[in-house]
Amino acid sequence: MHQQCTSRWLQAAALSASLCLSLAASLPASAQQAPLETMTVKLAEAPLERYYDGTVEAVNQATVSAQTSGRIAEILVDVDDYAEAGTLLMRFTSVEQMAALAEAQASLTEALARARASEEEFSRAKSLLNLGSGSRREFDQAEAARDSAKARVVAARSAVARAQQQVDYTEVRAPYAGIVTERHVEAGESVNAGQPLMSGLSLESLRVIVDLPQDAASALRKEREAAVVTSAGRIVPTEIVVFPYADATTNTFRARLSLPDGQFNLYPGMYTKVVVNKGTVQRLLIPATALVRRSEVSAVYVMDANGKLRLRQVRTGNRPGDSIEVLAGLEAGERIALDPVKAGIQVKTQMSSEYVE
Repeated sequence: MHQQCTSRWLQAAALSASLCLSLAASLPASAQQAPLETMTVKLAEAPLERYYDGTVEAVNQATVSAQTSGRIAEILVDVDDYAEAGTLLMRFTSVEQMAALAEAQASLTEALARARASEEEFSRAKSLLNLGSGSRREFDQAEAARDSAKARVVAARSAVARAQQQVDYTEVRAPYAGIVTERHVEAGESVNAGQPLMSGLSLESLRVIVDLPQDAASALRKEREAAVVTSAGRIVPTEIVVFPYADATTNTFRARLSLPDGQFNLYPGMYTKVVVNKGTVQRLLIPATALVRRSEVSAVYVMDANGKLRLRQVRTGNRPGDSIEVLAGLEAGERIALDPVKAGIQVKTQMSSEYVE
């Protein structure tokens, strides 16, 4: 047992010496003369954060369907193509639609002609009535004929508008800027109204969907503090919506976090981390710059009561802002070096003096 403890102590000492020497060797001699700054480690208020898995999805994602019947004459975009809003995606043959439009326009021309004639007849009947040479019955008939002709004009114009709309439907355009994700038809294929044509999504507006346990959902409703964690940092959502019901199978609440406009190297379907603030807690925090990292080892330089520095391995946790949480290896009230490089040089000098003694 004594031999095992001695072996472990020697391994720790060797690791400490190796780290110190590697740090010292990388510094110029002038840095060795700078005073070493230290701080007393204290407990501080820190956010109580929990991380959950979320999924990125596009706010605008839809399938464009045919709004008229016809045969597909031309397809202008394909899967993975980017299309601006209003871009022509495909075109139908429009023989039937154009014929219906011509018929509606002819009916409108006829209705307008009848309306002009009935208006003239009404004016004549009104003049005769005023002169006393016309009957009231003839005036009422002329007035009814005029009103009926006006109604037929309104109906004819509506028919023209419907026919024109059917012609417009033969050209399928992108409802918003986005990327085509799926094509459901081929050129030359006959389609009916309501049949899916193309699916797409927009990368301009994204959101993250995350399923939260009950306590996290309650905290999010109350605090409204959450962020999406990416390789570039944290993204603060522009809107947070917590659904008012839980999933009957998982007993989790779904939350939707809308992201600000812009590309954050996030794409629909990706997994990402969502951090939820569940309040505050007392934590042992140190500046992130005071931490020494070598491979899998995290450590800090601790100064004892005699002013001697020793490298001590620590276990770290969350990283709020420029600080980092220490979970084990350090106690409140101990002093640590703020600059690990200068501390490494001082330890090297300290070890050299101890060796000479």
